[in-house]
This record gives sequence, C-alpha cells and structure tokens, in this order.
Amino acid sequence: MMGDVACAEGALAAGCRFFAGYPITPSTETAEHMAARLPEVGGFYVQMEDELGSIAAVLGASWGGLKAMTATSGPGFSLMQENIGLGIMTETPCVIVNVQRAGPSTGLPTMVGQGDMQQARWGSHGPYEIIALCPWSVQECFDLTVRAFNLSERYRLPVLVMTDAEVGHMIEKLVIPPAEEIELWERQRPTLPPGQFPTYQAEAGRLVPPMPELGQGYHVSVTGLTHDERGYPDMSAEAQEALVRRIIAKVQENVADILDWQERDVDDADVVVVAYGITARVASHAVREARAGGIRAGLFRLITAWPFPEARVRDLARQGKRFVVPEINYGQMSREVERCVGIETPVLLVPHAGGDIHESGEILGAIRTLVSR
Repeated sequence: MMGDVACAEGALAAGCRFFAGYPITPSTETAEHMAARLPEVGGFYVQMEDELGSIAAVLGASWGGLKAMTATSGPGFSLMQENIGLGIMTETPCVIVNVQRAGPSTGLPTMVGQGDMQQARWGSHGPYEIIALCPWSVQECFDLTVRAFNLSERYRLPVLVMTDAEVGHMIEKLVIPPAEEIELWERQRPTLPPGQFPTYQAEAGRLVPPMPELGQGYHVSVTGLTHDERGYPDMSAEAQEALVRRIIAKVQENVADILDWQERDVDDADVVVVAYGITARVASHAVREARAGGIRAGLFRLITAWPFPEARVRDLARQGKRFVVPEINYGQMSREVERCVGIETPVLLVPHAGGDIHESGEILGAIRTLVSR
C-alpha cells in the first residue's frame, strides 16, 4: 500500500469519521482515499475551498463529537497555522497529516522535503506545546496515525503526523491487525449532567478536562480568547497564566507517555546519527557502512519529534558521543540537538535543499569527518 493511503486507513482504524481537506501534492492520495472510504463506514468527507476552511471544519466536526482529520503539505500547512493555534487554545482533538515537500513557497510540489519541522513546533503564535510524529515506513504511516488519534483524544489537542513525500508515495507491505487488536483511546466525556459542567473544568488531579459534545444539552462556549473554566472570555493576566500553564503542562508532564524513539548500535557508538522520516532510512545504511569499516556509529531515530527527547540526547552527550544530523532542510532538528548538547559537543549538519534524498555516502562522509577530528 502507498504511505498516503496507509495514513487514511490508519485514521479509519482509529475511528476517524470526518475528513475535510483541499487537494495538494503530495498528500492528495490521502484525501482521495478518504473520499471513497468514509461513506462506506458512515463517515463524512468534505472538500473545502482551501486549507483555512479545511482545518476550521475539522475543529467544528470534533466539537460535534467525531474524530476528525485533514491532510496537507507545505503551503497548506502554512495556511492552517492560525487555526492550529485555535485548536490548541480550545483544546480540540484532531489529526493533521503533513506530507512534506520541497520549498519555500510552491517549490517542488511533487518532490521530497523536510522543511516544516520547526514550523510544526512554532508555526502558531503564543506559548504552547504540540505533539508531532514522524513515520519512516508505510507500516508506521498506519501505526502512527492510529497513535496520533489516541494522543489527540487523550490530551485534547491537535496532533501532527509529519511524514514526507518519499514515505508518503512509497509502496510497501502493510499489515493491518484485526480491529479488536488495535488499542484505541476514546474521548473522556463529562460525568456531571448538563447545566452543572463547565466546558473546561478538569477533574481533581487531572490536567485534561472532559469534552462535552455539541447537541447533548451542555452549555458549550468555544473561543480562542483567554477563557475561564466555563469557556467565557476572561481578559486578565491571571486567567491567561492559569489556562496556558495547564495547556502546556498536560504535554510536559506526560512526556514519558508521549515520547518515542528508536536506537540502533548507540550504546558503544562514538558518533550518533540523529535522523527521522526517509532520511533515517538512508542514515541506517550509512551507519551499517561505518560499522563495516570499523567506525563505531549508531542511529538515533526520532519517532516523536515534538516534544523533543532532550533528556536522552543530553544523556548521550554526557557519555562523550558526537552527533551527525542529516535533514532535507538547512538545519531544523539539528538546532534542537545543538541546544540540548551544548557548544562543547560536536554536531555536524548534513543539509539538503530538497527534491531528492541524501546519498548514504554523504552521511558516511560526515561520520568519518567527526571521527577524524
């Protein structure tokens, strides 16, 4: 199956029943597949006039009680940023698949890039946390889309699946498990009856409030303004501090549940290659070549890009390891590695402007450069 289609099937397996989108290469196959499949399972597909309308419709559908998603690429992702911030502030669960392509602007519409990684973290304004997952295979396009829905429902926020054009258009074997074997997290509903439950009141000891559904009798106020537990605007610094601190804390205090990465030959490595998506597949070849040549290299693959696994990266730096970071951009996640390890630990970026993937020899050369130093 194609990676883009696997994302769609993963969404359906997770219980997604609403998709709103606007066709944009190289994510269009996800929308096309959802257009055909959603009516078969009692769901709804809407092609919107643009990406602004798409993400707005997804947020509305989520408040209407449906698991909802959209799929896009670079320019469309840029257009969605304001309403991603709205989803953060209103604590609206949804999933956004970004099949990254080469930019800036229209760039190379059908060709690979990884230039949206920092935009995924900081694209909307104000202080907030986001969750972003990075598949490197067709199987992970399915699996991580399911996980994205689970994380979104559990922590009530938009979750990003940051794939790329190569993984999205790759065709590989996909194993879809029986439905009863797919673990799903269902949205927590209020236990108090209508009239007694404020829209954003978290239960004692919890950071994530239950989510009422429109049309069930609850008085629901949904606004991007700073608001109190009822959802009513509260224009005070005190309300802002209480609301934003909780929105951030529900991610920061649950990083052990959210974070995921994969290590290969890292324990005894002198040089660790940090990579994600299609680039991690090339990096795995480079690491094997380095090992075959007597160089102790390892691969640290980001599965969760945001929040960044900074504690583990700092731990590796304290062990004296050096880092190579290949990316199809001119330095984005490499800056996170640099931030975590400090100026005394060598971090060598292997950049690529996009349109094609790295050759393993480029990454192997960077590994040898660090060893020679």
